Amino acid sequence: MKKIPYAVGSFDEIQEQGYYYVDKTRYIDVLEQWKVAVFLRPRRFGKSLWCSTLECYYDINRKDKFSSLFGDTWIGQNPTPLKNSFMVLRLNFSVVSVTPDIRIIEENFTITQGASLQTFLSRYASYLGDLGITREMSVANQLQIIIETIQNHSLPPLYIIIDEYDNFTNQLVTTRNDDLYKALTTGDSFLRSFFKVIKSGIEMQSIGKVFITGVLPITIDDLTSGFNIAEIVTLNKQLVSMLGFTHKETQEYLARVFDACEFDPARMPEILGIMENHYDGYRFLPDVEDTLYNSTIVTYFLKNFVLNDGEIPRELIDDNIKTDVSWIERLTMVKENTDAMMDALVFENSLEYDQKQLVSKFNMRQFFEKDYYPVSLFYLGMVSCFDDFTMCLPNNTLREIFIDYYNELNRYEVSKGYTDMFRKFLAESDLERLFAGFYKTYLGQFPAQAWDKINENFVRCAFYELCTRYLSRWFTFSMEVNYPSGRSDWEMTGKYHTKYKDTKTIIEFKYVPAKEADKILSLKAPFKADADQVMGYKKDVLQTFPYFSIDAVVCYVAGNKGFRFFQVG
Repeated sequence: MKKIPYAVGSFDEIQEQGYYYVDKTRYIDVLEQWKVAVFLRPRRFGKSLWCSTLECYYDINRKDKFSSLFGDTWIGQNPTPLKNSFMVLRLNFSVVSVTPDIRIIEENFTITQGASLQTFLSRYASYLGDLGITREMSVANQLQIIIETIQNHSLPPLYIIIDEYDNFTNQLVTTRNDDLYKALTTGDSFLRSFFKVIKSGIEMQSIGKVFITGVLPITIDDLTSGFNIAEIVTLNKQLVSMLGFTHKETQEYLARVFDACEFDPARMPEILGIMENHYDGYRFLPDVEDTLYNSTIVTYFLKNFVLNDGEIPRELIDDNIKTDVSWIERLTMVKENTDAMMDALVFENSLEYDQKQLVSKFNMRQFFEKDYYPVSLFYLGMVSCFDDFTMCLPNNTLREIFIDYYNELNRYEVSKGYTDMFRKFLAESDLERLFAGFYKTYLGQFPAQAWDKINENFVRCAFYELCTRYLSRWFTFSMEVNYPSGRSDWEMTGKYHTKYKDTKTIIEFKYVPAKEADKILSLKAPFKADADQVMGYKKDVLQTFPYFSIDAVVCYVAGNKGFRFFQVG
């Protein structure tokens, strides 16, 4: 039984200590096309592990470990001529703390990155000898001495890896500390000096390659005049699946876990469905058909799934890796803009964008411009490409988070006043009564003017978030599940290790404004087309899970005038 590598960012550790590894090494070969590559992805998308993988592959000191580290990988069977041919300097800018004083930031940069340089000098002492470098020197000066030594003595070139290159500058961006950010990215700042030395080292051929990761293209754009050799390869089609898990990789990973743990294979489609609904949906190019799973969250789920001996975890996402949607408030600044952005995502789940802005670099000023909001959120991992014209929330995890944030911004109560209705539901399994409580207690908080915006998408998402909040110990919840006959609106499935196992409820929601309430509230039965639609989903589910007991429901919501709830099968 291999271990699940959640929060393990070391390739050495994964390979040497018996962790599962989803092999991405074929992209090493592809990545060699670029001299200075910048690859951006949202937080917690596997960037640090990839940096570690590159370090292990190219490190000349790990030449004797190549077979043990890479023997069972794609690149191990198809090595490139550059394997184990560099002295690798790996830096991590996320450890640089930010203060309002640029001198203290520079001091923190020198201390943290200088420590990495000292480790590098010790590791390659047999090549470099004693260069007389001291910790008091600036990082740029230390690096300058190293690259000159490499050139003068024809030593193996450097491969520089910078992880989270924009971590500390992004903190200045989000706090709107424009003056300090400008001081860092213009003139003769220590940061620009550092990147100028890298550029010089590449021109001297002392630096063979550079790989940089981060979240936003802002800092690299603002540094352009001093570092114009970098190529942002984030949206290159050859690399789009380099980080994150494809559907095939996720299915194979899950199958290996089920096999090793001897879990019931009949349950695997159910677990895969949960993972797809909550962790899939990231499309980083509009013309790419397959979406990606967030690899870190998948790993979190699988670790807890195994630790719980095959029980579905109560919480499907770690609080430590939840997307920080408060970025929206910092991004939009003005309440009117915040509300407009939230309304577009919560009510319509759709944001128009300009594809030219997506494929271009943009600077700090543009980041806060209204036209760039969708692209800014894209790089932050909050929205994903739906097609060439719009972006959307990628999965139900983000929908839940955004509904929660919407409630917080508008001060809608979701923590008090709901206990009795959920307790009664667990005792009686009366979903219509539960929805009535939701309609009265939650939707009853909304002023009359708010109902002008409420629609079917919002009702199902809000009901989904509230049920997830109170019932996730016993059930999993899903929205927009794809079937041969269409896509269901809302589903509740009993966890197979509880008394509600092998049960499912599928709801088809329909919303009409209050002015059309009379024709809906007078219904004695659902419209045939609606009943046939939800029964089609039920039939599709039974093809995979013939032992499930399934309730099919049509729910009509007539604005703030009431609702009708019909069980049709």
